[in-house]
Amino acid sequence: MRIPRLASLALITAAALAPSSHAAVTKVDVGAALPRAALLKDGVHHYLRYLHSGESRIPADIITREIRFSTEDGQKRMQIRQRYDTAASAASLKTISSWFDAGTLRPRTHERIAEKDGKRVVEGFVFAPDKITGMQGLAESINKDLVVDSPEPTFNFETDIETLQALPLADGYEARINFYHPGGQQGPARYLFKVTGSASIPGPGGMIDCWVVTTDYNRPGYVSTFWFAKGSQLMVRQDSPLGEGKVVVKTLID
Repeated sequence: MRIPRLASLALITAAALAPSSHAAVTKVDVGAALPRAALLKDGVHHYLRYLHSGESRIPADIITREIRFSTEDGQKRMQIRQRYDTAASAASLKTISSWFDAGTLRPRTHERIAEKDGKRVVEGFVFAPDKITGMQGLAESINKDLVVDSPEPTFNFETDIETLQALPLADGYEARINFYHPGGQQGPARYLFKVTGSASIPGPGGMIDCWVVTTDYNRPGYVSTFWFAKGSQLMVRQDSPLGEGKVVVKTLID
């Protein structure tokens, strides 16, 4: 499978990663209003995720991400719904529903259902300021006894691109953010995200002027790169290396 107009991306990225001036690192804390949270709007977007290895591009799945807003007990809430539909050769489905306080993205709950080969795995998580626990009231949940201590409140790592979208991205901006991947082996930790420059890359409707953001996920020598459209700050693309020249690419298709 070939993805059009990506041949020159390496050259574009090299230019984007040229040295730039850097301000002090911003410590992003859970509960504080995120400066550009207003950019998160009701709507649906789709991403193609594929493996790029040499000349081959092997599709993995289509990811649907939807944002919804509602009001609960007089408070504005935000829901992010995700759906992962895999390629037919290994058909499976994963659906995720995450709830937040609107404006701050303070996570409240996270539910994940994975279905494959007739098997169904249900997980539920509740975020509190000092811990993450299994959701007791979720039928079929396999992790009701889960307790993960968190020295400080943490953001939900499965909604990192929406969290980054709500930050004041600009040349030289750096942010250290506490994230936890629900059910993951690693506990909550701070990760450094850097705006390393600008680049124009192909999108669904043509070239898009983007902020380039990188992180090593606390793994020295590893660099994952994101491209966020200037203006909307919607993520257009993410490249995550696997080693041996292989890269997992997530690219916006609508």
